[in-house]
Amino acid sequence: MIVLDYHDRRPIYEQVTERFRQLILSGALTAGSRLPSVRQLAMELSINPNTIQRAYMQLEQEGLVYPVKGKGNFIADSTSIKRISKKAYTQEMRELIYKGQTLGYDEEELTELVRVCYKEGIK
Repeated sequence: MIVLDYHDRRPIYEQVTERFRQLILSGALTAGSRLPSVRQLAMELSINPNTIQRAYMQLEQEGLVYPVKGKGNFIADSTSIKRISKKAYTQEMRELIYKGQTLGYDEEELTELVRVCYKEGIK
């Protein structure tokens, strides 16, 4: 489920957070499902439990998971995840549009590119 890249310059907790974020937003982890315990995941990854706790806290702050006292951490409901997912997608789109603008694309070219890509994406 989680694979760490020790050559990655990002801290380990960010890698763990990002991987769980991907799994949640893609639907691989469904609403209400329980995350591995902090100790269990720390042992599996051979890292400090505080690192996992920090990643879980970040996911909680983002609204992707919620803690239940004495039970563990669980995936938030799908409406929250859908809202967060759309927000993240919008941010990615803004970054791509900005990159396109810096490469010299004008509004019509970018719009046409989105149209073409959208049609290609429909199967």
